[in-house]
Amino acid sequence: MGDVDDARLSRIITDVLEGETEKFAEIIRTYQKSIFHYCFHMLGDAGDAEDSGQEIFLKAYRSMGKYSREIPFGAWLYKIAYHHCIDVLRKRKLAKYLPFFYRDERQHRPVDWWVEENCFNEFVQRALAKLSAEERNLLILRCVEEKSYDEIGLILQQNNASLRKKYGRTAAKFRKYYAQEKGVEPYDIGQGSGSETTIS
Repeated sequence: MGDVDDARLSRIITDVLEGETEKFAEIIRTYQKSIFHYCFHMLGDAGDAEDSGQEIFLKAYRSMGKYSREIPFGAWLYKIAYHHCIDVLRKRKLAKYLPFFYRDERQHRPVDWWVEENCFNEFVQRALAKLSAEERNLLILRCVEEKSYDEIGLILQQNNASLRKKYGRTAAKFRKYYAQEKGVEPYDIGQGSGSETTIS
């Protein structure tokens, strides 16, 4: 996100709602990069991500009157982005997704996911294709966007405990599917690679 603090953002939102619509451009500048990255991770295509970003901000602008200050503006915007991306995926039926990798599951600690930049692994794509769009969204928000469970809860309107359980189940499902596609045991996955970046 950009360098606009909460107080400044609140003032901008008020100004837009009071008719100073040109100030919505500052909201776009603040969130443009993060929304683009989110859409890219969900859709797997830079062109689609750019187009979707424009549509998302247009939808947000048209819906500003419905925004409730009881939740952070960013969470509200990500919720719009989530529903838009789901619509795109439903229409397209097939999408490419940024690969996820994780450490040896024999290590008794939370699952670590790995992202290999600019590399789309066919085994990872096949494994992710077996997950629902909602499950992929949870992984992207948590691992790529680095959202906290509290933030994700605001976006998906689910409680923290439920999300933690769903994340655990989704991680386990991904391990299983990826191992099947790779033709290895789950504990072999993630070994021998030195180029990944940790996403916690």
